[in-house]
Amino acid sequence: MSSPDTHSVRDFEDDDELRHYCGVFAAIGGGEWPSPMDVAHTICLGLVALQHRGQESAGMVTSKGGNVKTFAVHRGMGLVSNVFNEPSMVKLHGNLGVGHTRYSTVGGSEHENAQPFVVHTNHGLLAIAHNGELVNALKLRKRILNAGIGLTTGSDSELIMQILSQPPPDASERDGADWPARIRNLMSLTPTAYSLVMMHDDTIYAVRDPFGNRPLSIGIVLPPNGPRDPSRPEDSAEGWVVSSESCAFKSVGAQLYREVLPGEIVALTSSGPSTCCIVPRPFPVDPAFCIFEYVYFARPDSIFEGQMVYNVRMECGRQLAREAFVDADIVSTVPESATPSALGFSQLTGIPYAEVLCKNRYVGRTFIQPSTRLRKLGVAKKFGPLSDNFAGKRIILIDDSIVRGTTIGQIVKLLKDAGAKEVHIRIASPPLHYPCYMGINIPTSDELIANKLNPNQLAEEVGAESLIHLSVEGLEAAVRKNIDRSKVKEIGHCTACLTGKYPVSIDF
Repeated sequence: MSSPDTHSVRDFEDDDELRHYCGVFAAIGGGEWPSPMDVAHTICLGLVALQHRGQESAGMVTSKGGNVKTFAVHRGMGLVSNVFNEPSMVKLHGNLGVGHTRYSTVGGSEHENAQPFVVHTNHGLLAIAHNGELVNALKLRKRILNAGIGLTTGSDSELIMQILSQPPPDASERDGADWPARIRNLMSLTPTAYSLVMMHDDTIYAVRDPFGNRPLSIGIVLPPNGPRDPSRPEDSAEGWVVSSESCAFKSVGAQLYREVLPGEIVALTSSGPSTCCIVPRPFPVDPAFCIFEYVYFARPDSIFEGQMVYNVRMECGRQLAREAFVDADIVSTVPESATPSALGFSQLTGIPYAEVLCKNRYVGRTFIQPSTRLRKLGVAKKFGPLSDNFAGKRIILIDDSIVRGTTIGQIVKLLKDAGAKEVHIRIASPPLHYPCYMGINIPTSDELIANKLNPNQLAEEVGAESLIHLSVEGLEAAVRKNIDRSKVKEIGHCTACLTGKYPVSIDF
């Protein structure tokens, strides 16, 4: 949710982490109001499961359906558990709703940018939640302003809202809005990157851009005793949910029904989902699903392209072992997203796996300015060395990525000060060379350590005995190895931050 010019000013603190976009979640109960499914609490639990996708703000909009004059809305800053409490949940009554948890890549971390957004249209209220970043946001912003339409935020999600509020140029909507036509018009104006959930009257629309850059899945909520007819679970559904990641489904009593296809517009009513249309890509190319969902962003229990993220990360570790073996005493990880890769590396090489770092899970953003002495402690506030596991030993340390290189050097020093004999760094993804303009807040090219030092120089810089990344070809092979090609007809991944090959031209 940002514009290209914001990459130079985003705050990355002092660490080496990538910052990712947002999570969207929607729910609709089966049957008439009141539904057997508690929509508000279902959405809240879904957002908790997506908390890793954004921690700055959260929000929810619910409706009883029909041509309602008001929506129930609650948004706030902070974690989902801080934003929602029982008094706020009681007010969020309804049979359908949409939710959002946000990490800002455009527009500041401010309450006015919290989603979902709500707007009044000629055809009633519309609520929308967006995950992604429009590659031509600046052009669209100028287009809207030149049409005399004011904007109240810096978020490109508001641009989507304004475009959807207007009928397409060739539309005739005397009796009501043709929302699929409006969504198709949006897709014609901006090719990527977005997954959307939007609510109007009795319908939730789930939308994925034609390149499929952002993930989006549909889940089905079944009765506790299961469906009456296992061959037709749709007939027994108590409700339906939509989520950025399928990991949220189990926590709300749902199961994965299917993924939304690239370019697909799905309408969900109390009767279930139906495909309105599939909008083709503007030119004949493969999809461009963000490969870093597999590497870093997604929860390991999520399913993409018919395969579990955890298994892909293990395969990345096995592939890394094939490409960059080194003799050592133990294999370990920088907790936590690299752990499956470390296990895969250990499995293939036979070198035992052992934990060398204990992570403090309660370290988050801080607005307290520590003294210079405390600031120099660096990663010590995040990690504690498990020295009995590695003193006097040679360690292969697996991490998922290196951005600026500020953290890995501190980790190597921490381990060596605690008794490690050698530290060999292995990165389960290729080096980052280019910024992302589609929703991942990667620093400018000048800030990326891979553009300053080659692997040997970086190893010397951080005090490691060696440092090797997984190749681009190796990452792609690991990701594609177990995709069920009988179920996934089109396969393609965006590697722009690694190769500079963007799926579309970037409009500055």
